[in-house]
Amino acid sequence: MIRRTFLSAGLAVTLMAASSCHRGDGAAAPVASSASLVATIKPVRASATLPNDPDDPAIWVHPTAPERSLVLGTVKAAAPAGGVAVFGLDGTLQQLVSGIDRPNNIDVEYGFAFGGRAIDIAVVTERYQRRLRVFTIAPDGSGIADLGAVPVLEGQAGEAGAPMGIGLYRRPRDGAVFAIVAPKTGPADGYLWQYRLQDAGGGRLSAVAVRRFGRFGGTGEIEAVAVDDEGGHVYYADEDNGIHKWQADPDREDASKELAHFARDGFAGDREGLAIYAGRDGAGYIIATDQLPVNSGYHLYRREMPDHAAVRVFSGGADSTDGIEATSRDLGVEFPGGLFVAMNSSARNFLFYRWSDIQAVIDAKK
Repeated sequence: MIRRTFLSAGLAVTLMAASSCHRGDGAAAPVASSASLVATIKPVRASATLPNDPDDPAIWVHPTAPERSLVLGTVKAAAPAGGVAVFGLDGTLQQLVSGIDRPNNIDVEYGFAFGGRAIDIAVVTERYQRRLRVFTIAPDGSGIADLGAVPVLEGQAGEAGAPMGIGLYRRPRDGAVFAIVAPKTGPADGYLWQYRLQDAGGGRLSAVAVRRFGRFGGTGEIEAVAVDDEGGHVYYADEDNGIHKWQADPDREDASKELAHFARDGFAGDREGLAIYAGRDGAGYIIATDQLPVNSGYHLYRREMPDHAAVRVFSGGADSTDGIEATSRDLGVEFPGGLFVAMNSSARNFLFYRWSDIQAVIDAKK
């Protein structure tokens, strides 16, 4: 069931019967597909400013005290400046782990079996070292710690061996955790690589390749990957060619078939970040960034519909947005209906939005 909310004081809604917005060069460009209205939503706050460009956020939900949940974000620079930033929900910088060689994207997964216990992990693509960096997340939310690194895309020359995007999937039937990795460049078929992350014993990790999959339109690149654990689907953004949907479980009989290809028009910029807002009973939204240099847009699509019909386009004041993330979990008084986070390029930070404000815009159209 999708929760309905009323308009709140934190919501600055500009409803425009418009079919265009402005690019950074002043030229008008279409922004909406089937959504005819554009809403501008005010963020609750901005995170602390980072020393270098950010890229991608991830949200970790505290198991017992959701108001102590964390937002993790990558600092997109070569080592030693590259790193992972850890923020509280108040936007303060709680930890900055540096020395990561050009991290791009990050994702969080829960209940990874390691060392005889179940741990929560954050996994980052370390582009210049051609590997994944894995961090444990402290159960009390006090920060992250290095768990190890695993090579990926081995044997691939040039940028085909440089990991950028990542999405983590935990298979419900056995708890196996997989990393789905998008390189900087790839072929028309088999662009994405999927690895099973495993405890290799003695405090070591391994990543076992289980398949290659995914079609590519041929221009731009594929970076954003988002996995719907509950639905069992992986989505990825083909920058100039739409959003693709596949089975996340590599052992499914239909794992080699594309399930949907949507969001093929209505974008003024590149399709960048992706996020899943998982509502009850399969409802919710797939969110895709329309990357614009002045005011990036975010397109919403129905999660429960096979064709993922478009619902709404909104913007939030962030510029040149790469990564986004969302959760439907109640995170306390400030974020009772969940949280949406967007990378904000020029200010080198992340913007935090109440999902209840976004939902109010959706409901206002009904």
